[in-house]
Amino acid sequence: MADVSYSWPSKKDASVLGTEVDRTDGLVKATGAAKYANDINFPKMLVDVGLGCPHAHCKVVSVDTSAAEKTHGVVHVMVQNGEGKEIQWEGEIIVFVAAESEGASREGASKIKVKYEKLDHFVADEDVEAAAKAGRTHKAGGKVELEVEPADDVDDIDKFENDEIARLMKEAAHTVEGYYGIDAITHCCLEPHGSTVRFNGNKLEAWLSTQNVSGTDDQYASSLGVTADDVEVQCQYIGGGFGSKFRVDYWGVAAAQISKETGRPVKLMLDRDQELKIAGNRPSGYLKAKLGANKDGVVTVWDSEHWGTAGFRGSTVSDKVIPYVYRPPNYRRDSTGIKTNTDQARAWRAPNHPQACALTQTTYDDLARAMGADSLEIFKKNLVNIDSRQEAEVYAAELDIAARLIDWKAKWHPHGKGPKKGSVVEGLGIGIHEWGGVANSSNCTLKVHPDGSVETFCGTQDLGTGTRTVCEMVVAETLGLSPDQIQVNIGSSKYPVSGASGGSTTVGAVSESHRRAAQDAVAHIFGLVANKIDADADKLVAKDGRIHVAGDPKQGLSWKEAANLVGLKPLEFTASHKRGDESPLSNEGVGGVQIAHVAVDRDTGVVKVIEIVAVQDMGLIINPKLARSQIYGALIQGISYALFEQRIMDNKTGAFVNAELGDYKLPRLGDIGKLTIELYEPESERQRGVIGLGEPPVISPGAAISNAVCNATGVRVPVLPLTPKRVLEAMG
Repeated sequence: MADVSYSWPSKKDASVLGTEVDRTDGLVKATGAAKYANDINFPKMLVDVGLGCPHAHCKVVSVDTSAAEKTHGVVHVMVQNGEGKEIQWEGEIIVFVAAESEGASREGASKIKVKYEKLDHFVADEDVEAAAKAGRTHKAGGKVELEVEPADDVDDIDKFENDEIARLMKEAAHTVEGYYGIDAITHCCLEPHGSTVRFNGNKLEAWLSTQNVSGTDDQYASSLGVTADDVEVQCQYIGGGFGSKFRVDYWGVAAAQISKETGRPVKLMLDRDQELKIAGNRPSGYLKAKLGANKDGVVTVWDSEHWGTAGFRGSTVSDKVIPYVYRPPNYRRDSTGIKTNTDQARAWRAPNHPQACALTQTTYDDLARAMGADSLEIFKKNLVNIDSRQEAEVYAAELDIAARLIDWKAKWHPHGKGPKKGSVVEGLGIGIHEWGGVANSSNCTLKVHPDGSVETFCGTQDLGTGTRTVCEMVVAETLGLSPDQIQVNIGSSKYPVSGASGGSTTVGAVSESHRRAAQDAVAHIFGLVANKIDADADKLVAKDGRIHVAGDPKQGLSWKEAANLVGLKPLEFTASHKRGDESPLSNEGVGGVQIAHVAVDRDTGVVKVIEIVAVQDMGLIINPKLARSQIYGALIQGISYALFEQRIMDNKTGAFVNAELGDYKLPRLGDIGKLTIELYEPESERQRGVIGLGEPPVISPGAAISNAVCNATGVRVPVLPLTPKRVLEAMG
């Protein structure tokens, strides 16, 4: 077989890529046939529950499990955090109780007696002064970039920087100062963290809700004293992860340990309040900023300090994304982390970017408000300050498309000067975003059987974004078949290793490995067919179920006839892609624009989304239907954190007071409004290859909605979510 030149077909030559193929797993999910971790059941299975700590900060004095052990149906009690252990956040599991039924487990857990020594706690992450007084702050980062460099004889660099920024602010035609914030939220996965596990001899089988099928077998192995070869992790379906499910976690290991010790299968799924308290959250961020702009509204100098919490270990929103997308020629940024008695944050869709967007792009809208200028024009003019991969021309084109779709010219008005319909006012707001999305590492084994059937094996996972469908389409396009002729096997750690699903890296990764394996396979088959029909292999194409000479479908063989030439055993190819390697099949760096149209009731403070327009580039689009689906989900999640979601902590008690779905507010169907999506794919985008999409569209809604509310009311509601109380307070 000759060397293969890996590439994608042109748009005119593609038969499957770019078409709206229905999701492969749609029917099994819609009918309830899909099996999640909690749906796996075995005879003599134990149900495991965890007893959580009720305090934000304490020391465990003693644990008495004797009554639990005597409870009817209880089989095994395991102390996770025993005497002398210091607990740093509410909800941390103290004891696991495994029993014949859930009822018996909960009864046993209720009889456990734990004595605690309560310690001082702090959870008020917005109050940086109180945090500093309590010794809970630390410098998390900072940087100064100035066009004018200090002379060689300058001894006091700090004074030079202060003087230079003061000079730039004084010379600016327009200056704006403001305070902006975004509260911490939890991941709130519909399917909580958990697993069903069993030991067969020394071998562990784990049905785990995970974003990291290929990486969690090693995590089990290192904790259980077995080898990764003795572990198989399976995850065929997952009910949400959002960055929180890369690890087995100690509760997953505990279930496996109990299974090993009892010799029985064990199921452990976190309760809802445990899910919200200990299974993942997104850091908060609060910012004070001042910017200066020239007479045209182009920002020339930025000065900000921000703070917030990522939990017990401190940290906050990365200073590297402040200010966001726009990077003025002169800027200073400082960040302070606050250590709180809350669980440490985990990656949440597009880590740092939603916060940075909401904290800094609101300042640009406030600049437009202060100038009495059109917000769209200010956002456009500042494209000169973009230093990311995304060219300013792309953002300009996306802004024009979004403005046309929302009918900006007809609907926009100066801030607070729009028409009133009773107590209701409307407004428009903009947000723009960027993201990396470099393809992860991935391996794929492809088999072509003599009967013509095709199957692939890859240790990736489908988070609900359509990974199976993407793999089917890529292979089908390459082999000239239809997607339903391809059997894609994923979701097992025994399959060839593929990277975790995070950072919008999955679609690029699996496209790489599946396309490469399929091109290797079809090149080999071209050689077999060429010998059979006495043709030049370089002239053959795979199209519409046939291998034939280009331009002459009759001169060739059907796919089944061609496959029969491989012999008695399947033709097998394994292909790989390593993250970071340059490739013609995938790329990195995307950008998008969103415009929100909202209505605000000035009497009640209620904000309603009328419409959000999202324009998004993503390189080559494999399936527009799946792409739009991901953007719909991201917009809904963006509306949720912009208007509803917040982790509410009581600093007096240290309690997470709304850690139940009845209290943790999420949007309902009537809260969403109209969602309009435009997929931006000029030929220049297709040539870049496949780039991940899952996370970027969730970045901009917070800023766009906040700016729209400001446009409607004429006042800035500084902190997200924009609850009715906060809206009314901002309006005075």
